Amino acid sequence: MGAAYFYHLTRNPLEHTLPILLGKALGAGWRVTVRGASLEGIARLDDSLWKHPEEGFLPHGLDTSETAADQPVLLTCGMKNLNNSACLMTVHGADITADEVNALERVCVLFDGADGAAVQHARVQWKALTDAGCSAQYWSEESGVWEKKAER
Repeated sequence: MGAAYFYHLTRNPLEHTLPILLGKALGAGWRVTVRGASLEGIARLDDSLWKHPEEGFLPHGLDTSETAADQPVLLTCGMKNLNNSACLMTVHGADITADEVNALERVCVLFDGADGAAVQHARVQWKALTDAGCSAQYWSEESGVWEKKAER
């Protein structure tokens, strides 16, 4: 039974934080699915991950690729776990279910703290998941370092 980790991005943008979290997940031996809410957003993340040398090369691909099932990190807007991932990271308000949280090792919900609608959506997701009995943690970088602010 997994847990949902909510990451409230207030200091660094998604393009900076996502590669760090992906590196940690890959270091744990997990395959990862990154789910976005739009094809345009996924295309921007794909481009960003190819240009992010600070974290080193992050092997990844799009769900439209013939090798999607082989990708250690798969970028998608879909709800299927095509690469048999142990970790799901959602961005741009992508949907998530309690069944997914329970089936995976970890679910990470990354949301932009400067976007009021994104913060509200994350609150709704938190409530839905915790009401369904999922374990959840809320992390904030407001102080300059990541700190766990809440846990259920």
